[in-house]
Amino acid sequence: MSEMEEKKGVESPQFETRRDAPTADVENQTPSSGFGVAAITRRWKREDLLKRGSLALRGLAMVFSLLAFIVMASNRHGDWKDFDKYEEFRYVLAIAILSTLYTLGQVLRHVHELSTGRQMMQKRTSALIDFFGDQIISYLLISSASSAVPMTNRMREGADNLFTDSLAASISMQFLAFLALAFSAFISGYKLSSQSYI
Repeated sequence: MSEMEEKKGVESPQFETRRDAPTADVENQTPSSGFGVAAITRRWKREDLLKRGSLALRGLAMVFSLLAFIVMASNRHGDWKDFDKYEEFRYVLAIAILSTLYTLGQVLRHVHELSTGRQMMQKRTSALIDFFGDQIISYLLISSASSAVPMTNRMREGADNLFTDSLAASISMQFLAFLALAFSAFISGYKLSSQSYI
């Protein structure tokens, strides 16, 4: 600066500093929302929650399907009170067996994968089997339960006894198994849609 500028109190433009510029707080930084370690740990937690939720829903579906199978198979009281004599109830029993086997296999696979940390098959194949298997079995469950409801209601109008109560209990278990597998299909669909195809 020249002496004249110093006397006037004017700073030279080449050394001018801005005092209103914000300073960065290096010690208290907030992580960005899309990248970094925090995003990765959130994703891992979400994937773990989805795995455990899927296992829990399939476990519930297995229990409800097994109960529907046991209640229907033991519903033999002689004469017209035998489930074998009605096509609708044989269909409920067949789908309950199929659903129990499917959900048992899925539960065992998920428990193995969670305990060992290794996949039994490729992720994409596993996601496809989960999604389509859950969809097909849940549709079969609601179909069999829906086909047995009208016959059960007609029988309950004539006589409300242990046979019809057992039929209603078995059908109710089918509906609950359907709900559990339907929610599991939502999770499977989400996992399938969020797969990376690289």
